[in-house]
Amino acid sequence: MLKQQLRAISSLLTSITLIGICTGMTSTLLSLRATIENFGTLTTGIIMSAYFIGFLFGTTRAPKDIRRVGYIRAFGGLAALAAASILIQAIWVDPVVWFVMRFLTGFAISAIFVIVESWLNTMADNKNRGTLLSVYLVLIYGGLVAGQLILGITDPASFVAFALVALLINLSLIPILISVTVEPTTHEPRKVAIRSLLKVVPLGMVNAFIMQACYAMFYGIGPMYATYIGLSVAQVSLFMAAFILGGMLAQAPIGLLSDRIDRRIVMAFCAGTAAIMAFVLSQLNADVAWLIYLCVGLFGACSLPLYSLGMAHTNDFLEKDQMVGATGAIIKVGGIGSIIGAPSVAALMQFGAVNYFFLLITVLTSIVCGYSLYRVTKRAKADDQSHSAYAMLAPTQTSDELLTTLASEQEMLDEEYQEAQLDAESNDDQRPTGGASN
Repeated sequence: MLKQQLRAISSLLTSITLIGICTGMTSTLLSLRATIENFGTLTTGIIMSAYFIGFLFGTTRAPKDIRRVGYIRAFGGLAALAAASILIQAIWVDPVVWFVMRFLTGFAISAIFVIVESWLNTMADNKNRGTLLSVYLVLIYGGLVAGQLILGITDPASFVAFALVALLINLSLIPILISVTVEPTTHEPRKVAIRSLLKVVPLGMVNAFIMQACYAMFYGIGPMYATYIGLSVAQVSLFMAAFILGGMLAQAPIGLLSDRIDRRIVMAFCAGTAAIMAFVLSQLNADVAWLIYLCVGLFGACSLPLYSLGMAHTNDFLEKDQMVGATGAIIKVGGIGSIIGAPSVAALMQFGAVNYFFLLITVLTSIVCGYSLYRVTKRAKADDQSHSAYAMLAPTQTSDELLTTLASEQEMLDEEYQEAQLDAESNDDQRPTGGASN
């Protein structure tokens, strides 16, 4: 079943992998370029936070786009917006312009993630949701690692690096647009309030908020921190790549494990180990670069899977028509954490508290560990639910037949609707107009 689902969504996964490459390149590229332009740590942190502010707004817009134009068209329009915003940053190097463009990039990318993750959650059930999301995130992290390596052969001060990002975003449209596919069976999405999710699945919300704050700190300010402790530009690329590579290698086995035992236990273990690694990293400097790479790789292996674990845990307690709205709510909560996280640690570093970078991450991941264990004592593990998967078909004759069938069914529904309208109008004409009824 899982192999069939993965084969069916191969074009979608290819597109999102290219988006992952671009996301990995952009964050480090802008951080290094901001250093070259002498923007300052605090200014850079604020610019990076604009990405997450856009993330917050994108989660609100994405469900509307899905309902209005469908998954594929929404993906295409948002990818075009992201490519344009990247090119403008290359043309006009100014903190205010970069802030606005980072906002638009975050808006577009977050909406794309809502579309893709909602699409994946719709086809999954509790028996394979963690595995499926892990495969998706392995490809994302693989793209992020590739982005770091590609960035290593380009000059951050040149236009070429920005143009390459925009080119890859445009290429990501090809797999999903040229595939003859049937989108997920659409359920009318139910709005899911954050307050409601806090009551139903509080751990998912707490995990999203804290871990996205940690990710924002690391991706936005991590390259600057690595420079401050004495790493060279080449070593900074390895520092970032080790973090992402660790997450990529650990994502699938941890996701598979979470499908077999209580996800909260797995979350507690990952968060606790991440806290230990973050504390060790806070004590290291450039004299032991190899140990930094090892520890940051282990830190990524434990911290990066926590996002998919939290999302899978949240969706375990939801129905299909809630998943689009819930995915947006999860990313929205994470966006708030990101907005707070990056500028906060940037401000600490601006005033000389460089060592607090990893110490703050240690505290945050420890909170996730403790709260996960606490929730185990408050609620039983989720039961398996019999959600059916949608079929996304390859370009075969079966696809044409199914599309024809769907079109015929829609015509029949339209005819029935028109007949009902005529009957209603006929009843209105025959209804007496004079006098009041008792």
